[in-house]
Amino acid sequence: MASMISALNAKIRSNPTTNYICSTHFWGPVSNFGIPVAAVLDITRKDPEVISGKMTAALLVYSAVFMRYSLAVTPKNYLLFGCHFVNEAAQLAQSYRYLNYWNYGGHEASLAKKAKEAENAILEKAKEIVPEAIKGTSK
Repeated sequence: MASMISALNAKIRSNPTTNYICSTHFWGPVSNFGIPVAAVLDITRKDPEVISGKMTAALLVYSAVFMRYSLAVTPKNYLLFGCHFVNEAAQLAQSYRYLNYWNYGGHEASLAKKAKEAENAILEKAKEIVPEAIKGTSK
């Protein structure tokens, strides 16, 4: 059994492509890509009210440090660099959304928009109810 595993390992390690795919240089960044993918999706789907400023700042620092680390190791890990580059860009976009919402009037604009939508909904409902009420009293 051990000889079969050794033979399989030797076969995998003899091919540069399969050797790379079976290494932590490949699987580390691939598994880490969940963070930037989630961040990119959050940019389009999540309300800025739920963005955590502290977590966004922590992820900015984390990605910057590991971008540097990915180029400092031997051999350079460009896949890890790409993962953290995408995450850094996404976190910068999240930072902009956070600051715009909480510091530069986005929160107030959001509240005003919700109030206007509620007002329009009430007016539409009134336009339906008032004619029916007038018909009911004129009989």
